[in-house]
Amino acid sequence: MLNLSNSEFLTKEQLRAQAPSIFADKGIESLSRHYTHIPTSQVIDDMAKLGWGIIDGKQIKSKKSDGFQKHLVVFRNENIVITSEDGDTVYPQILLTNSHDGRSSFVFRAGLFRLVCENGLVVATQEFENVNIRHTGYSFDELRVRIKEMVMQLPLTVETIKKMKAVELDEVKTKEFVTEALKIRFTKEQFEGYVFDINEILEPTRKADEGKDLWSVFNVVQEKLLSGDFQYQAMNGRDRKARKVKNFHMDIDINQKLFALADTMAS
Repeated sequence: MLNLSNSEFLTKEQLRAQAPSIFADKGIESLSRHYTHIPTSQVIDDMAKLGWGIIDGKQIKSKKSDGFQKHLVVFRNENIVITSEDGDTVYPQILLTNSHDGRSSFVFRAGLFRLVCENGLVVATQEFENVNIRHTGYSFDELRVRIKEMVMQLPLTVETIKKMKAVELDEVKTKEFVTEALKIRFTKEQFEGYVFDINEILEPTRKADEGKDLWSVFNVVQEKLLSGDFQYQAMNGRDRKARKVKNFHMDIDINQKLFALADTMAS
């Protein structure tokens, strides 16, 4: 899972130890002459000017482009906090993915960190679309505008969470949500071949998530699917414990699709 619970910002030295490819000072040699190298480290400096510090960083494993591979940086602005009427507190975050092997542009995603359960969510709604910036078109002014636009959309996130909290799920709708969530987490073959205990997946790990509203159910299921804190019966009949999601690509993909699923059910 993404480590979104850090209470202190990471230094560049700490980030470099976690994901060295972030600090590549040039693109991989196989790139064409049309490639414009914009180091992620420059974007980090620019984000700092806008008040966003580093919470986490990762890189994928890659033999072909080691040192230049796709990576992730998670930012948080300590001055931006969302607290709902019931006291539930979330911290908006921005997730940046990029690479220095020519395979990725800068992609910014909106994220949320939920204080009560230390859950990191990746927002996916029609209002919160990913922001892409091509290497050839990068400038600090454009970054500032794009980040400002994302921050201005934050009230919509509050409204989305309110909608989820207002939707009470009966047993049928709850099982429907878990079933669709499992289809996101597992392949079609795995989903159809494995036997899952839906009640185990719905078992809250803390009192704050014991409600039957969509927001509570969403948080319980999201945490279970990413942490791997549940068992299932495999195709050979043996009981297995689900694995923790460690790949940040998969983490983000599951997160966004789960949030979109919950948003759709709340509409």
